[in-house]
Amino acid sequence: MTGLVISNLGSRYEVLPDGADSPVLCAAKGNLRIKGIRTTNPVAVGDRVVFTHASDGEIAYITAIEPRRNYIIRRASNLSKESHILAANIDRAILVATLVHPETSTTFIDRFLATAEAYDIPAMLVINKIDLLTEPDDVALLEAVANLYRTVGYPVVLTSVRTGQGLDTLRELLAGQTSLLSGNSGVGKSSIINALIPGAAAATAAVSDATDSGTHTTTSSHMYDLPGGGRLIDVPGVRGFGTLDFDKYEVGHFFPEIFEESRNCRFSNCTHTEGEPGCAVIRALNDHRIAQSRYASYLSILTNDATQSNQKYR
Repeated sequence: MTGLVISNLGSRYEVLPDGADSPVLCAAKGNLRIKGIRTTNPVAVGDRVVFTHASDGEIAYITAIEPRRNYIIRRASNLSKESHILAANIDRAILVATLVHPETSTTFIDRFLATAEAYDIPAMLVINKIDLLTEPDDVALLEAVANLYRTVGYPVVLTSVRTGQGLDTLRELLAGQTSLLSGNSGVGKSSIINALIPGAAAATAAVSDATDSGTHTTTSSHMYDLPGGGRLIDVPGVRGFGTLDFDKYEVGHFFPEIFEESRNCRFSNCTHTEGEPGCAVIRALNDHRIAQSRYASYLSILTNDATQSNQKYR
């Protein structure tokens, strides 16, 4: 039998058989691996799989994964080399960020976007909780951040679940597509899901005033059907986003504005760091045509240092 993986419950998976309305609980065969990919999870939400039929009282087993159209991987941001497939066969990767309560770092945003670029998956930024940005300085900051990423080439949607602002725009962009929804804990992913999908009942929790960080309310990855067509894959919130070991000469390819400027560098193997002769990227940085925060994120990936540019906006 074949079907679509709609939930990753840790050691078990929910698979929706083709033509069926109810999922089947499955385990993965112990030797199930994708050639050339070493991750903590051999099966991801969004995978199309082959599985055995489960008799009464027996669990079904996933025996094969059909060829993936694409996938996106996150590595732990600590010293671990372990990586995790966030989702497979997706049309768009969406990052939900907040500028206050909690404040998403520029490093996190840029690492997510760079990873999406590396896997050739279109990405979009959703800035949520904009109802909390009431002071003139806050409004100016929101406009500056949105303009930065729009200028780079990413769609940016400003949302507030409390007021409903931006949700209709988000619905239109999601319709008919399979999208991954990711972000730090506490940015309001579950609240957005509940607003977009009546009856989703995704768990929510308040952000801690003491630590200004969220609680992991999503403990498993799950695929939701959107009322207007399409699907939304929700993954557990993360506090850091580690990238894979990119070739140092390719890191700039995953920052569109750096890649564009690099065409004018004197040498093709330029790493765009101080001291490189004839570096067009450094020239653009000094001329303020490349944002300092984006360049700092580039350096953090280049040096494989997740803490180097864990920058905030203020």
